[in-house]
Amino acid sequence: MFFTPVAPAVLRRTAYAPSLERFLDDTLLAARQKGYSIEQDDKTVTMSFDMPGVAKEQLSIGIEGNVVRIESLEGAPRRYKAAYELPQDIDVAASDAKLENGVLTLKLTKKVPVSNVTQLAIN
Repeated sequence: MFFTPVAPAVLRRTAYAPSLERFLDDTLLAARQKGYSIEQDDKTVTMSFDMPGVAKEQLSIGIEGNVVRIESLEGAPRRYKAAYELPQDIDVAASDAKLENGVLTLKLTKKVPVSNVTQLAIN
């Protein structure tokens, strides 16, 4: 009599296995890449990123309207490239960035919206 090992139901391949594997891989990748936090109040947005081993000369931070782009440059020990869309435009002149002990902190000041409303006289 011959016996063949039977894989438990969890290990068997099904039609859902590739989708499940992709989901789990994406979830684990997101957890590994998390390394950041974003807080905001009515005047500022504070963004903090874990950047161990990266020097300030190896980072590029670009702000265009309400989009913040952060990218590591050539020669950086780790590769980082991300863009974040914020709810309001950023006042670059009143904002600052600081890299201390492997943590990049951006303190971004929100632009005060300027009203372009013109009153129309009633005749």
